[in-house]
Amino acid sequence: MANVVLEFKSAAGDSEPQSRPVLIMGQQANLQQVSWSQIKGKLQPVVNKEVWQAALGTLNPNPTDSCPLYLNQAVVAALPSRVSRHNSPSSSHFVGSNTDCSFPLFSRRSASSRRTEKKHVTVEFLIVGHDSSPLNAAELECLSNSADGVRLAARIVDAPCSEMNTDLFLDEIKAVGSELGITPVIIRGEELKQKGFGGIYGVGKAAEHPPALAVLSHTPDGATQTIAWVGKGIVYDTGGLSIKGKTTMPGMKRDCGGAAAILGAFKATIKQGFKDNLHAVFCLAENAVGPTATRPDDIHTLYSGKTVEINNTDAEGRLVLADGVVYASRDLSADIILDMATLTGAQGISTGKYHAAVMTNSEQWEVACVRAGRSSGDLAHPLVYCPELHFSEFTSAMADMKNSVADRENAQSSCAGLFIGSHLGFDWPGVWVHVDIASPVHAGERATGFGVALLMALFGQASDDSMLNQVSPLGAPTARAEDQMERDCKRRRLV
Repeated sequence: MANVVLEFKSAAGDSEPQSRPVLIMGQQANLQQVSWSQIKGKLQPVVNKEVWQAALGTLNPNPTDSCPLYLNQAVVAALPSRVSRHNSPSSSHFVGSNTDCSFPLFSRRSASSRRTEKKHVTVEFLIVGHDSSPLNAAELECLSNSADGVRLAARIVDAPCSEMNTDLFLDEIKAVGSELGITPVIIRGEELKQKGFGGIYGVGKAAEHPPALAVLSHTPDGATQTIAWVGKGIVYDTGGLSIKGKTTMPGMKRDCGGAAAILGAFKATIKQGFKDNLHAVFCLAENAVGPTATRPDDIHTLYSGKTVEINNTDAEGRLVLADGVVYASRDLSADIILDMATLTGAQGISTGKYHAAVMTNSEQWEVACVRAGRSSGDLAHPLVYCPELHFSEFTSAMADMKNSVADRENAQSSCAGLFIGSHLGFDWPGVWVHVDIASPVHAGERATGFGVALLMALFGQASDDSMLNQVSPLGAPTARAEDQMERDCKRRRLV
């Protein structure tokens, strides 16, 4: 699949399925609105009108399928993440309003065990409903850039640490910066220690490749607010001296999924045009074992100035992110800070394999994250936000706090997020959003590129792109209609 080229079109012309295989996917209600005249050019002579109608008639009546959450142009915005994600047959042509196929970029299979010829996959969109006009060139470009961002994130997460250490991740950041005309700010190695980044430095100091904090900044004229995305980029997590076991360590190359998603989303978002200041902050480190590794009982001073007693070196992501969010607040003067991370294994227990776990100091943004998840396909669900009951889990007699909870049965994922937020301060006046993507960052052994589409939809209101404006949940005029649609769907499912 590494040799697959994706092309998005509003119309791809007629073709014969025997020479050009076709896969048609969509929600049932939308598929049943597709007329034979729209689809026959892709199916004849193998399939005739009667067979097509019979196939539609045999679809299982699923109440969920009969009430799509988003219709028409809005549902299209979810497609790039789905097209780029799930491993699929080598179909060369797609038609539909909702696809879930994958064409990952990373592979190290030898030529004898994989296809070496280049595949060209065309994704065509048929829009049904009130506004069935075809997608224009700008909308197709948005979808293409979104898919590229998803595939970039997935490629980084799929790559082993031998090919994606902190140095090579910085190369990826520089490459995106070069494409966008942005020179990244990079603080690394001993300079981190000198400048007070005790979290990032303490986690990564034992590795062969030094830790780093890198920033890509987009600062257009006329910006009215400053947004910072902060990504956890642990390129490999052994657990440190609190070392993981032989069954839990494989797959820890994926611990950079938050930083990878932010890089892919930043690239796609800036390409589409963005009105506000946007900073992408990457907290990069390898949590390695070595003579200089952090020990349990060590005490680190983080960039916030607060001291942390280490009682678990495998709770390292929150340490690097604490430095990152404080940098975003103090040095970048961010009004809105979102951190994204593969933070806790408990996330999968809290919200499952498909929904990111979201925690924020703003009820409005909590609702917005859920809505953005539905419109983008990167689903999200809230965690408990209750620092007055949960933050005492980090109580330390020696320092301002410990880095891991006393009771692992007390809202682990929420507590992990609260650790990060505590360094901003629970009275910080800005908006802080924490997104834990530990489970949805992968499906089986493949990365999904999760998070790219979620970020693009969530912050779509500030985009120059009309499609992203439409799917943005912030200030969307259709919020009441969406709420009613959701209630109707749930009611039918209950019946």
